[in-house]
Amino acid sequence: MTLYVLRRLPSLALVLVVSSILIFAVLRLVPGDPAEALAGADATPEAVEAIRRELGLDRPWAGQYLAWLGAMLTFDLGRSYLIGGTIGSLVTDALGSTLLLATSALLLAVLFALVLGTLWAWTRSAWLDHLLTGVNTLAIGVPTFVMGVALILLFGVIVPVLPSGGVPREGLLANPSITFQYLLMPALCLALPVGAALTRYVAESLRTELAQPYIVTALAAGVSRRRVLLRHALRNVLPTSLTVLGLQTGALLGGAVLVEFTFSWPGLGLLIERAITGRDYPVVQVLLMLSVAVFAVLQLLTDVAHAALDPRVRLGAAR
Repeated sequence: MTLYVLRRLPSLALVLVVSSILIFAVLRLVPGDPAEALAGADATPEAVEAIRRELGLDRPWAGQYLAWLGAMLTFDLGRSYLIGGTIGSLVTDALGSTLLLATSALLLAVLFALVLGTLWAWTRSAWLDHLLTGVNTLAIGVPTFVMGVALILLFGVIVPVLPSGGVPREGLLANPSITFQYLLMPALCLALPVGAALTRYVAESLRTELAQPYIVTALAAGVSRRRVLLRHALRNVLPTSLTVLGLQTGALLGGAVLVEFTFSWPGLGLLIERAITGRDYPVVQVLLMLSVAVFAVLQLLTDVAHAALDPRVRLGAAR
C-alpha cells in the first residue's frame, strides 16, 4: 500500500503545480488593474502604486509567480484589502464552517445511497421503482439554489420549524442541538444531488452484481437473498462506489458555494463569493488554489481507499 501511495504522489504534485500556473495566469489576464480595484475609485495614484508594490505587481510575471508560490508554501498568505484581516485567518475561520457543512452533507448522501440504493436493487415492486426513479430524477435535475429556496419556503416560512439561514449567535460549537437546526437545511440541500447520483449508481451496480453466476449459484443453493445482497453483492460494489463518491465529493464542494450563499452560511463558498464580487485579488487567488488542492487530495484518498478494498488495484499498479 505504501508503494502504491508513493507512486501516486508525483501525479498529485504535477496537478498542483500546473493548477497554480493556470490560476496565476488566468487572474492576470482578467481585464482591469487589481491594484486600482482594491484601492477604490477615490484612491490617489500614490495609494494605488503602494498596493501594486505590496502585491508585487510591479515585478515580472515569473518573479510574481515564484514569490506567490513561496508565500503559499510558507503559509504567508498576505492580507485582504476589502474584506479585512489576514487571508490566513479568513480561510481558517471559513474552513471550519465549510468542513462541518460538507461532512454533514456527505454523511447524508452516503446514508441515502446505501439505504435507498439497496432498497432499489432489492425491490421488485413496480410502483416503488417508479417512485424512487421520480424522486431521484427530481433531486438530480433541480438546481441547488432552487432546491435551497424551496426548502426555505417550506420549512422556514410555510411550516416554520427550522431557521432559514445563518448560524447561531453563540457560535457553531456552543450548543450542538441549536447548531443542528441551522445545519440541517443547507446540509440536506447540498446532499440531495450527490446522494441521488450515488443512489442510482449503487442500485444499478447491485442489480448487475446480483445477476452474476456466483450469486445465482448461491441463491440456487438456498442462501437467502438478503444474505447474498448484504454480505456479498454490496461488498463487491463498494470499491467502485468509492471512486464515484470521490468524484461526487468534488461536485458537493463545488455546490457549497451556492448553498452557503443561499443560506448565509459563513464558509469558504460565501468567502469566495465576497472576494470575487469585490475583486479582492489576493483572496481569490488563495481560495482557488485551496480548492484545487482539496480536490486533488480527495481524489488521492479515494484511490487509496479503493486500493485498500480491492487488491487487484494495488497489484495492477505495482506492475
